[in-house]
Amino acid sequence: MPRISDRWSHFGTSIFTTMTLKAQATNSINLAQGFPDFDGPNEVKKAAIDAVTEGCNQYAPAPGLPRLRQLIAARRSSQAGGNYDWAEEVTIFSGATEALFCTLQGLFGPGDEILAFEPLYDSYIAGAHSAGAKIVGVPLAPPSFSFTAAALERLVTKNTRAILVNSPHNPTGRVFHAAELAIIRDFALAHDLIVITDEVYEELVYSPNVCQSLATLPGLRDRTVVISSTAKTFSFTGWKVGYAFAPAALTKLLRAVHQFTVFCSATPLQHGMIAALQLSPEYYDDLRSDYRQRRDQLLASLVKAGFQPVVPEGSYFIIADYSKLSDQDDRSFALRLAEVCGVASIPLSPFYVDEDQARKSLRFLRFAFCKSLDTLSAAGERLLSFDARANPIG
Repeated sequence: MPRISDRWSHFGTSIFTTMTLKAQATNSINLAQGFPDFDGPNEVKKAAIDAVTEGCNQYAPAPGLPRLRQLIAARRSSQAGGNYDWAEEVTIFSGATEALFCTLQGLFGPGDEILAFEPLYDSYIAGAHSAGAKIVGVPLAPPSFSFTAAALERLVTKNTRAILVNSPHNPTGRVFHAAELAIIRDFALAHDLIVITDEVYEELVYSPNVCQSLATLPGLRDRTVVISSTAKTFSFTGWKVGYAFAPAALTKLLRAVHQFTVFCSATPLQHGMIAALQLSPEYYDDLRSDYRQRRDQLLASLVKAGFQPVVPEGSYFIIADYSKLSDQDDRSFALRLAEVCGVASIPLSPFYVDEDQARKSLRFLRFAFCKSLDTLSAAGERLLSFDARANPIG
């Protein structure tokens, strides 16, 4: 057997794949992986289909179709998210995950440290690892899942190069408020850091909460990469059409990596998203209203079943404390819940840099409510069937 590198050998199968396979094996309702069980608007699908039939099937420009970048920049400006030059400061990627990967590859190298609030999306760790850098977790402590300036200062070192901020936050559903954003701003400026913002749930924020991009705060625009996606907003997660805003000097570095990975995102799907970006403003109001109804329905079901959920301010996830139901670690309990009552969720510990340590103390599962009301109703009935006394530990 030829010698091969083992630098990726410690990355096993992701928890999202594990729990989706478990859902399939147990015929569970899949509230684990964050994809809707319904499609987005028909006019968006039609635009992509028309693009295929009309011959738009070859490479798009590597940075993305000009019209799509123009519309994304216009949407950003109209939402008080800042003005960006569509030609030099907006890039289309194959999903926000690719945008994150290209950012980490393009801006960092061996030994660099990137602070990120944990629990955190697991691709952050893998992307940093690929660049030879590493993620340093800044804990968001339950039950508030907030942080302090002192917590940031304790973790900064001579190798700290950036801070990565996800708001609305996956998995907790937090939307960082103005005082928290001010702490991050002051910290980034004091230590001369790059700021990376993961804003893929920016349209899924529930009143009275308001999502503000860090890039709009004084002094941050020229050091910030803003990453988002069309997937959550338009319910086409499989299309993988993400994008990034960044000052031209940083955009060049992101594009340098992008051109040697996927080169360009799927041309017909970019045409579909051109149609999506031209939907009426009412679309976004209806989106939030519909998701709020889904959120509230699942919250009620979790409470009735004995969980202690955290009310999400944004995103389409709910994390719930199950400590009144079981003393099992979160991975074991997630597997058990799928086996016993047929509802798949995600344990929280894989969202931590030190997963093993987190598993010792955390008693939270994450549930996705990006499902139809009928699906959520059925999941609620199954959760109510769980009886800790009838299903003892072990």
